[in-house]
Amino acid sequence: MATALEQTSPPQDKLTGTGDIRHDWTRDEIADLFSLPFMDLVHRAATIHRQFHDPNKVQLSQLLSIKTGGCAEDCAYCPQSAKYADETGIKADKLMALQAVIEDAKAAKAGGAERYCMGAAWTRLKDRDLPAIEDIVREVKALGLETCMTLGMLEPHQASRLKDAGLDYYNHNIDTSPDYYGEIITTRTFAERLDTLQHVRDAGIHVCTGGIIGMGEGLTDRAGMLEVLATMTPHPESVPINMLVQVEGTPLAKAGTDKLDPLEFVRTIAVARITMPQTVVRLSAGRESMSDECQALCFLAGANSIFYGEKLLTTGNPDYSHDQALFKKLGVTPAGAA
Repeated sequence: MATALEQTSPPQDKLTGTGDIRHDWTRDEIADLFSLPFMDLVHRAATIHRQFHDPNKVQLSQLLSIKTGGCAEDCAYCPQSAKYADETGIKADKLMALQAVIEDAKAAKAGGAERYCMGAAWTRLKDRDLPAIEDIVREVKALGLETCMTLGMLEPHQASRLKDAGLDYYNHNIDTSPDYYGEIITTRTFAERLDTLQHVRDAGIHVCTGGIIGMGEGLTDRAGMLEVLATMTPHPESVPINMLVQVEGTPLAKAGTDKLDPLEFVRTIAVARITMPQTVVRLSAGRESMSDECQALCFLAGANSIFYGEKLLTTGNPDYSHDQALFKKLGVTPAGAA
């Protein structure tokens, strides 16, 4: 059944994408958006962004690795894979104690974070770990923060229990297009990722899923990744767009992947905004290497969330003072601020 917004939105030209909530985007249409002149593309994205969001508000999220390293997956970008541990030096840790997580969450909230995201380097969540995870969700939720978890693949009953514990969002990235996926990961299928996202949606948890740009994929693959996201019904509530961080010891660092042109990253943000107007589009990994000007263009093109804090799971991130200075220059305020 169409939402009220879908029922009242006027029909628009499919290519320009000027505000319709559509779930029938084709890869060719999305590729055409990528091929628009840069100024036209960003203008269209900014216009849509202003239709659905406050352009001067950015949501702050903080991310904590509650269980680092030892993952059995072979994701070519990830230093937490056990397969690359000898090269990356990241060894497997145990799940953090509840109180340690709570203290970090309190500090995150004091620093302005609205959403608190917690990641465990697991292939899949095991039932034996569910009680501890449920306790963490309940306690973080009790602090007044939105809760988000990324724990690998889920089964339906696990998603239901996480919902009952108060989990607001579950992150499970599709990473890239279905066609390019096998170049990056061989230990988990693309279909398995979609299955987990469906379990999350069926449980009533908000979906957080996106991908990584700059892994050697082409424009068609970027369009293919966004096609998968933009044809979901409903669209993911949150879409993180990551710029590849080439971590020493991972295959993508060894392969010498060319560093992504920042304007190509901005294009991806803009196309994500056009195709998914209501979604929160988050600047995720890679911000540490982005100039202030690049980030400003991303906000103009429709990004309205960042990971805040000096570290993501295992990689660096701009420090608080830099982000605060950038926000001041741009006249941007945190989404939760009055």
